Amino acid sequence: MQLVETRESEDYIVLAKSLADEFAQTAVARDTKGGTPKQERDRLRQSNLLKLIIPKEYGGLGQTWIVTFKVTREFAKVDSSIAHIFSYHHLGVVIPHIFGSVEQKQRYYSETIRNNWFWCNALNPLDRRTTLTPENNHFRLNGSKSFCSGSQDSDILPITATNQTTGKLNVLAIPTLREGITVHDDWNNMGQRQTDSGSITFDNVLVHSHEILGIGDKPSQPFDTIRACLTQLNLANIYLGIAEGAFEAAKLYTKTSTKPWLTSGVEDATQDPYIIQHYGNMWVDLQAAKSLTDQAGELLQVAWEKEWSLTAEQRGECALYIATAKVAATRVGLDVTNRIFEVMGARATSAKYGFDRYWRNLRTFTLHDPVDYKVKDIGNWALNEKLPKPDFYS
Repeated sequence: MQLVETRESEDYIVLAKSLADEFAQTAVARDTKGGTPKQERDRLRQSNLLKLIIPKEYGGLGQTWIVTFKVTREFAKVDSSIAHIFSYHHLGVVIPHIFGSVEQKQRYYSETIRNNWFWCNALNPLDRRTTLTPENNHFRLNGSKSFCSGSQDSDILPITATNQTTGKLNVLAIPTLREGITVHDDWNNMGQRQTDSGSITFDNVLVHSHEILGIGDKPSQPFDTIRACLTQLNLANIYLGIAEGAFEAAKLYTKTSTKPWLTSGVEDATQDPYIIQHYGNMWVDLQAAKSLTDQAGELLQVAWEKEWSLTAEQRGECALYIATAKVAATRVGLDVTNRIFEVMGARATSAKYGFDRYWRNLRTFTLHDPVDYKVKDIGNWALNEKLPKPDFYS
């Protein structure tokens, strides 16, 4: 059985690599254009990879987070916007599993499979401008959300909103096309240009009681905060994928186009001692970041499988290793995406190559939350042996 599962996992990664090769053909042009990668989103729909993390009992592929993140990393190597919206679909589709009742988990998993839904990310609990007001046997949603990645061309919106009666933050999931919802085309940033991470407004939107997840269904437990771990490790994998993609692109360019420096004493740039040294340093750094990220992935999968038996200590250890991986991937990624120009030369700055997109995408995405606070958590463990506390954000 294990052999069959391993073969299935490898098949999905091979499929992801094939799609990544396809996406790479238009990545530079689409990065320049911005907007919604509609054709690529449809290819993801057709690929069945949107079902990766959904358990087999609901018709999904029943894969692990380890496999899901490896697939995400393959996309990030060539197009981190695609990796972004693909991975946030998976972070969205498990929201009813984490926050909802057993019945809600079953319903949203099953409906996602039945309708081939593409989830987005409008959760953003730090943006408290949305309110949920009771009205007869239902609710009304009003306000706005920012940084709603993948919202254009999505089917389902997971949202947080403040309940006007209880004052608590509720999690809900509703159709993107419901009356009163406006997805704005206002994402115009220097990186991650095809993630549609703009804003959404909600004008007296109808919300049914069964679309509000897990109200009073269970007490607060460490697993309630597992999505923050998923999000943070997802970021680390995308950062690493961008860096690995930049390295491979630079390697190809150096071998085919870079000229040796006139005082190098060699006729081929691949023999320039300083270029070789740069590649050696980048390789070592990338292997270290990869090892840390993979190690964190193993721990996260164990935590996910423990589900409601997960302890605060186990969750804290998982968060610590994820933070370590994220810090490493951030530092290594920003260094590699900058240093590649030193091994390619001035001609590589031509806009036609789009090599700058690796740094622009990584620099934009690494501002998701301050990496300094991850270092603080790590330092507090290293010095005081205090694990990160479970919360909704990290």
